[in-house]
Amino acid sequence: MIPWLEPNDPFPDASLALPESSGANGLLAASATIWPERLIEAYRNGIFPWFSAGQPVLWWSPNPRMVLRTDSLSVSRSLKKKLNQVRKSMLSGGQWQIRFDSAFEKVMRACAAPRKGDPGTWISEEMIENYVRLHDTGYAHSVELWQEGKLVGGAYGVSIGKMFYGESMFSRVSDASKIALAWLVQFLHQNGVRLIDCQQETAHLASLGATAISREAFSAHLAGVIDLAPVAKWIPPVIESF
Repeated sequence: MIPWLEPNDPFPDASLALPESSGANGLLAASATIWPERLIEAYRNGIFPWFSAGQPVLWWSPNPRMVLRTDSLSVSRSLKKKLNQVRKSMLSGGQWQIRFDSAFEKVMRACAAPRKGDPGTWISEEMIENYVRLHDTGYAHSVELWQEGKLVGGAYGVSIGKMFYGESMFSRVSDASKIALAWLVQFLHQNGVRLIDCQQETAHLASLGATAISREAFSAHLAGVIDLAPVAKWIPPVIESF
């Protein structure tokens, strides 16, 4: 059994989440609604929402936790070639551009769109509405890859203190989400953010260098960075090379 949270109830301690053996690794609590202040409280405590349409809001804190260290992005030879093509294009005013926060809601909706073999989505209208509100108040951010003025890939997440919580990515051309992620990783590393929360363990994230750490280790890192000064200016960095 997991607790049902009323609007003024605090989250249970993350250590009380269901274990991996339960088949619902990290399920901690449920509630009827979601709103920006509740989201900030959740992220500060290493908790995130993940639920499907028609379900209550489900809150999670899995153990182990997938994370990406910003000094450990794995870049293949072919991806490095594409990254440098985009870098040179940006410097010369070519067809490619990396932008931050210029189309946050569009990025969310692109992440929510049905994908091949997966017509459903967990990014509901309620989620979009609340994350757009977080974006408007400076907590949620998007990184976007544009080709000839069209949005072709990107990612979004939440930034609190010196911590970034990745939420979702999308691609409309080959490797677009990886290119956007590479810029985000470089930017965060330059601004003192050492860890990106990737939430769930997947082979795709592992191929980019993400690793699993214990909930205890994740919580310890969080405690040391969550109250630091946040990244102030979200401007794509000039990168000399990948």
